[in-house]
Amino acid sequence: MAAEPDNVTGRRSPPTERVVQVLDHLVARPDGRFGLSELARDLGISKPTCLGILGALVGGGYLTRDADARYGLGPALIAAGRAAQRGYAAGSVVRPHLDALAADFGAVCTASAVVGDQVMILEVAIPPGAEAGRAAARVGQVYPFAPPVGLMYVLWSHDDEFARWLDREPAFPVVLDHDLLRRVVDDCRESGYLVERLTPTGRRLFSLMAGVADRNLPAELRELVGEMVSSLGERVHLGREREADVEYPVSLIAAPVYDADGRQSMVLTLDVGGSITGVDIERRGLALVGVADAVTAEFGGRAPSRVVR
Repeated sequence: MAAEPDNVTGRRSPPTERVVQVLDHLVARPDGRFGLSELARDLGISKPTCLGILGALVGGGYLTRDADARYGLGPALIAAGRAAQRGYAAGSVVRPHLDALAADFGAVCTASAVVGDQVMILEVAIPPGAEAGRAAARVGQVYPFAPPVGLMYVLWSHDDEFARWLDREPAFPVVLDHDLLRRVVDDCRESGYLVERLTPTGRRLFSLMAGVADRNLPAELRELVGEMVSSLGERVHLGREREADVEYPVSLIAAPVYDADGRQSMVLTLDVGGSITGVDIERRGLALVGVADAVTAEFGGRAPSRVVR
């Protein structure tokens, strides 16, 4: 039997097309506010169908609905636009490096950045032969940029940026051990990479935090707070405390990409999800730093003067 042609672009989905119609109509009139009847008439869509589309887009933050039941563009489109702009610029540079790294270590690799008040996944590379579903991260996925989430996005930043992040309203209550945090910062700046401990609670935490862009956290996530007895920074393996032939449970390894001003612009990660020796941690960490440095160079960036390569 002949294979069915993979003519994805030729397939049509009228319900999806109507959603696109609504968004296109409002994007073309960014300063306007429109009522249900007006939108349904202009787009040739029935009012019940139009109302369903508008409700879903408002729920996702892509549109807003004011007190007069008039609709306009929403804040989620800002984040999506910034991510798309950044993704187009970053994708062609970052993706080949991530693909090679994923193949070398048989691991999922990602590139992410702070977009507005959120952390957003910009690229995900899956190792050859692995199922796409293996990756916990997805392009476009967002996390709140507030303690305890986002430490790796300020670790290599200037100290004032790190301090501003610590001053943000926490996503949920967190213990701050400033002496430990200082050791974590110094250790990661010296090695060039961060090694995050693998814990069942940590995996559950980031799974639940995916897609949470505000303070309205799920009930299950709030229950986790009671289980989290460690302070911010305690989930980082410090290099000076590792031994070469001892195995450590590692969630992931992260390294920064810098812009032309020597500030963090992205974070690259290499997933581990198991126990590996101190030697293997260093091998992966140095490989990831090498990739991050290559991406930094291609973007015309530079490491800050306090970082020695």
